[in-house]
Amino acid sequence: MKANDEATLIEQLRCPATQNRAFEQVVRQYSEQLYWQIRRMVISHEDANDLLQNTFIKAWSNMDSFRGEARLSTWLYRIALNETLTFLAHERNIQTVDIDSPEGAMADKLEGDEWFDGNDAQKLLQEAILTLPDKQRMVFNLKYFEEMKYDDMSKLLDTSVGALKASYHLAVTKISNFLKDYL
Repeated sequence: MKANDEATLIEQLRCPATQNRAFEQVVRQYSEQLYWQIRRMVISHEDANDLLQNTFIKAWSNMDSFRGEARLSTWLYRIALNETLTFLAHERNIQTVDIDSPEGAMADKLEGDEWFDGNDAQKLLQEAILTLPDKQRMVFNLKYFEEMKYDDMSKLLDTSVGALKASYHLAVTKISNFLKDYL
């Protein structure tokens, strides 16, 4: 979205007369990319849909607190990230899985997901990604799937570019090692 288009949209979001229509535009414009970012973290289509809905509810409820210091997309990604990490922490607390394999339940979700149509290689990659810690997985997903620049990621995750590069490198190394063990 161009800067002046985003500025116009933000003005419309702040005006009670145009707020509803502007927010509908936000939902249409950002739903798909936010959905896939969430989905790569939680695996389940239903969970991703629920978290996407929660993201937009939080965005709508907190529209008055959006100061415009970051881009609208960055603000939405941050809300989605926080919702996703909270969900994953909650899931981890209620899971009764083997301590040696905390990603086991997530891999089971992947296998049982009727929306997953990937081949064996894609499934193996997803299982490798699931072995990463949540924040490292988020960095990997943003860089690998979203092709997000480190500078943008730095603003979104409030982390230095150097730390993000190191995190991505570690994630790639762990995924490579995981895949070597299965190939």
